[in-house]
Amino acid sequence: MKHLLNTFDLKVPEIEKIFRRAASLKKERRKGRFNFSLRGKTLGMLFEKASTRTRVSFEVAMNELGGAAIYLESGSTQVGRGETYADTARVLSRYLHGIMIRTFGHNIAEELARHATIPVINGLTDLYHPCQILTDLFTVRECRKGKKICYIGDGNNMTNSWIVLALQIGFRLSVATPKGFGPSPAVLDLCEKSGFSFLLTEDPAEAVDGADVINTDTWFSMGQKEDEEKRRLFRPFQLNRELLKKAGPDAIVLHCLPAHRGEEITDEVMDGPQSRIWEQAENRLYVQKAILEMLLK
Repeated sequence: MKHLLNTFDLKVPEIEKIFRRAASLKKERRKGRFNFSLRGKTLGMLFEKASTRTRVSFEVAMNELGGAAIYLESGSTQVGRGETYADTARVLSRYLHGIMIRTFGHNIAEELARHATIPVINGLTDLYHPCQILTDLFTVRECRKGKKICYIGDGNNMTNSWIVLALQIGFRLSVATPKGFGPSPAVLDLCEKSGFSFLLTEDPAEAVDGADVINTDTWFSMGQKEDEEKRRLFRPFQLNRELLKKAGPDAIVLHCLPAHRGEEITDEVMDGPQSRIWEQAENRLYVQKAILEMLLK
């Protein structure tokens, strides 16, 4: 049995297999063909954070693979009344074939996985977002880009996930975050121990210089209080036309959504010809189908 809590749970050949299968599933769906490979399988989806893309993409994925998905909002389950995640995992393992959790602390997903006897998929924690980062690299590959990938903005779960995936696969990565808002120290320590180096700077222009792919994300992750001081610090990191000019001439733009238009990204860039944001969002469906087949089949 295998879990997917971060991309280190997958070997590089498994990641490549997911990408090949996602491409095939995308092609088949566009022809109106569906493969019911998960007929009789049920995925429980435990949400402690709000969701649009994660919920819809996983639910549609299970339906189109012939299985079923059950939405479990924590406030309407016994978890919301104090039942432990260990006990929840033990019970759900007897009903379901897999659990997807979208939560706050990464330790919650780890505890669930420790006590589950079925695969647990991290749909998002404060530390990692593996399904999103696999989708992002799949999108980069589709666009035949990726010599230099850049991330600018908050040092959040997406930043951490890009760093870990670059460590695994070995692509060039540059990251720009404001002072005091860098990646997780645990992730940086992991890089140091592994001997993996990437550009980490407080200068967005330096990070973007010559990049083939530019990623950004909201400055305020779910659960964080919005404040004007943070906005002031982050304004130089806005992905706008002037910053995009410093990238490669055919660079593409990604954003994992939801976007706060006019803050981390301008309308001009988000809706512009270099944006691949909507393809990126669509690709969540195909990559997650491939992940579900790998773990639940």
